[in-house]
Amino acid sequence: MPEARLLARAAYIALAATDSYLAGRTGVRARRARFVTKPLLMPALATVTTVETRTAPAPMPALTSRTLAAQAFSWGGDVALLRKSQGAFLTGVGSFLAAHVAYLSAFGSARDPQARLNDSGPKLAAASWVATAPVMAFAAGRREPALGVPVAAYSAALAAMFGASTVLDPELPQAARRRIALGTSLFLLSDTLLGAQEFLRRTPSPRLEVAVMATYTAGQWFIADGVSRAT
Repeated sequence: MPEARLLARAAYIALAATDSYLAGRTGVRARRARFVTKPLLMPALATVTTVETRTAPAPMPALTSRTLAAQAFSWGGDVALLRKSQGAFLTGVGSFLAAHVAYLSAFGSARDPQARLNDSGPKLAAASWVATAPVMAFAAGRREPALGVPVAAYSAALAAMFGASTVLDPELPQAARRRIALGTSLFLLSDTLLGAQEFLRRTPSPRLEVAVMATYTAGQWFIADGVSRAT
């Protein structure tokens, strides 16, 4: 089991680093290579999650299974966003929306029973939505009217997912809770950068593409690692 765990972790880290690098390259070869590296990211991470929770001393079936569902939906988003058409973008947004709902459900299964909406974490999530969602939805709608509402809905689900990750049961290990919250905050940052790239910039920035993938893959990693530590 330790060997399988190390191999799964090494595979994901190598894929994440390679795909983040390729995201900043503009050549045809790099783009073709990403059709290999990017679709392998979530299967590798799901393997990590499965291996590390299979023999957990305190299994939490809902937290684990819903995290795996979120990773599966994320895989769908990763694959869809390899294409550059509007249809592919909407498919990717829909798939990641489902991933955030799955994560929201996962974190809800391990929620602090004393948590309230006016706690600092949910308040920060609401503030981030107010600060960014209207701008992104307006910019998306100006570029293509069909994108405004989906982008606003997606931003709401993303903020809710981040907020839910900040109010986990205090009986869970502190290291697990911190990693999950760090992961969702990196996910939030990644999608904010992606929105800026897609809707606020006139020309794409290769460096920004690298930052989007680096924060996304790190965010997914810390969520998965936190879930593993929670069990």
